[in-house]
Amino acid sequence: MSLSEEEKHAFREEGVLIAEGVLTEADLAPVISEYSDWVDRRARFLQAENKISDLCEKEPFEKRLASLYAQSPEITRDMDIMYARGPATFAFLRNAHLLDVVEGLIGPEITCNPIQHIRAKPPAALSGEGAGFYNVPWHQDAGVTWEEADNSDILTLWIALTDATVENGCMEVIPGVWKQGYREHWDENGTTIRPDLLPEAPPRPVPVSKGSLIFMHRYTPHRSTPNYSSGVRWSMDLRYQPTGQPTGRPFHPAFVVRSATNPESVFTDYTEWTRQWIAALESSKGMKAHRVK
Repeated sequence: MSLSEEEKHAFREEGVLIAEGVLTEADLAPVISEYSDWVDRRARFLQAENKISDLCEKEPFEKRLASLYAQSPEITRDMDIMYARGPATFAFLRNAHLLDVVEGLIGPEITCNPIQHIRAKPPAALSGEGAGFYNVPWHQDAGVTWEEADNSDILTLWIALTDATVENGCMEVIPGVWKQGYREHWDENGTTIRPDLLPEAPPRPVPVSKGSLIFMHRYTPHRSTPNYSSGVRWSMDLRYQPTGQPTGRPFHPAFVVRSATNPESVFTDYTEWTRQWIAALESSKGMKAHRVK
């Protein structure tokens, strides 16, 4: 799938674009299976520590984590991509269907920025409704990179691993205002735009179905809302950029995922990727990654 000229124009105008149904079940299945196994191993570890009594093995992917979280919020610890470091997830970062649409916005020389997350949003009845890790406050993604990347064409790609609805905490965006540039952020229950600098334009909810993508400009304000359902909203948010531009996270590993001019530069070594993340996480302890006042 490739983006139409109308879709590209819409992204340039609004700083946000929804691309429905880009990824198939076959694209998502390896990642979902890998994280299903990760949740199972984590649950058995916590059971051995007497922190979980019921493994909830018969519950589906969209429900199981909520039941486990109700017993122990520790179930989600070290779930993120750089900690779990699963081979299927590493392979997914080079998914051809995904990169085809990315190429339409930033060109064929593509690097995977090291800011990459998987998120499992539990019900607000368990985790709370306030701003924080699960209910991310209003921010621009440029606010979580160093200033070196202000001129880098970093593209945020939000991926629905399960349906994202208004009820279960889909994202909200403020389209169009990316053209006004970066707004100062501070640390208030998470990195967020200073309240007095928040745009007055009305926010737009962006519910999407499983397998759909939301593209955002690095200056597009967005947030996630509380999950008022009984299940878990699973998503990934990745960043891609033209190769050679600063990443804004020089202390974490970036790598080439597509190249028309130098295909040999595409990085496919899972063992080395794992080694690089382990080394980077150790050497960057205590380093300030977010740009907050």
